[in-house]
Amino acid sequence: MTMNQEEQWLLPDGVEEVLPERARAIEHLRRRALDLYQSWGYELVFPPLIEFLESLLNGAGRDLERETFKITDQLSGRLMGVRADMTPQVARMDAHSLRHRAPTRLCYCSTALRARPAQAGGSRVPYQLGVELFGHDGAESDLEVILLMLETMALAGIQDQVVLDLGHVGIFRSLVAACDLTAADQARLEDIYLRKARTELNAFLAERTLPAAASRALAELPFLDGDSAVFEQARALLAGFPEALAALAALEALADALAGCPARLHLDLGELRGYHYHTGVVLAAYLPGDSEPLAKGGRYDHIGEVFGRARPATGFSADLKKLAALAAMPREGGVLARGELSDATFAAEVAALRADGERVVLALPGADNDPDELGCDRQLVAADNGWTIQPISS
Repeated sequence: MTMNQEEQWLLPDGVEEVLPERARAIEHLRRRALDLYQSWGYELVFPPLIEFLESLLNGAGRDLERETFKITDQLSGRLMGVRADMTPQVARMDAHSLRHRAPTRLCYCSTALRARPAQAGGSRVPYQLGVELFGHDGAESDLEVILLMLETMALAGIQDQVVLDLGHVGIFRSLVAACDLTAADQARLEDIYLRKARTELNAFLAERTLPAAASRALAELPFLDGDSAVFEQARALLAGFPEALAALAALEALADALAGCPARLHLDLGELRGYHYHTGVVLAAYLPGDSEPLAKGGRYDHIGEVFGRARPATGFSADLKKLAALAAMPREGGVLARGELSDATFAAEVAALRADGERVVLALPGADNDPDELGCDRQLVAADNGWTIQPISS
C-alpha cells in the first residue's frame, strides 16, 4: 500500500516527537533530579525495555496487563512485553538481583510504553522518573519518599503550587474485610470508589446485607476529604474497626510531620488509586484544578514476594516530560565561532571556551549561519591581538 506524503509523517495517537528546546529542558531536569537522588543515597538502575511476559506481568505487574504492548520474540518464539511501568522491574532487582540486607534505595529514569494513555489525549510514551526504597516498614521511609517527591517538584519550580494528596488504603481494606463480599462485588465497589459515585454507592450498599457499622462507614469514607479536620470525623466513623483506626493514626502522624512543607496538604481517606498495588499510604502531587497527578506513589509492601523475597517498599514516580514542561528554562545562548579549525590559535580558543562551559557553534563555510537559528547571542571574531567575543546585534 502506498502512503501519501502526509501519512508518512503521521505519528500514532499518544506518541510524540521531542524537539530540541523541549529535549534540552527534559535533559536539564533529568540531570538535576538524578543528582538530587544520588545526594540522598539512591543508586541509578536501568531496567530492561522488554522482558518475557511471564516475568513482566508477575506479581504486582499483573495490574499492568491491559497497558502492556505484547510482541513475539523472534529468537525463542515466546511472548514478550514492553514495560509500561518500571516499579515492578525495580522491585525484582531488589529482591532477586541485589538481595541486600540493609534498606536499598534505587532510582531510575527512562522511557516506558503504554497501550493506552492514562487520560484522553495523553502520552503513551511517558519518560518515567522515580525512586523506590526497599527494606523498611515505617513512617520514616514514607516521609523520606514524600519529601524527595516534593524536592523533585521544587526542581521544576512549582513547589509552592503543589497540592499533596494523601490517603491510606488500609482503611478501606479493613472495612471490606468486615463484609462478606464476593470478588465481583468488591471489584464493583472499588470502581464506585474511584469514581466517587455517591448515588451508585448508596444503591450498592442498600442492595446488600452488610454489618450496619461497616455499611455506614463505607458510605461515608469516599467523601471524607479535605484538611486535618477529617481525622476527627473519621475516628468517630471507624470506632469499631481497630485496623482502620491504626491506619488512620499512621496517616495522621505523617500529616503532622508534613505540616511545615511548602505544598498544600489534602487528605482523601477514600483514595484507592493503585489499590491492588499499594498496601498502605498512597500519595500524589497535583497542580490545582488538574485531574491527573504530576507524581504518584505510596507503600507497596511484599511486592518482591513473587520473586522469592518479600520486602517492605515505598516510592513514587513521575512523567519527566510533564514536569519539564512546567519548569522555567531560560533560552540557552552560545558563541558563533567564525574561523577555521586548521588555524591552531582559533582551534585552541574554541577548545578553551568549551572547557570553560561555553556553547560554541562553528560557522560552516558556504552555509546560512543564522545566529538566531543556531542559538547564538555572541560571536568569536579575529582581532588584532588574537580572538575576541562580541555581542551579536539584533
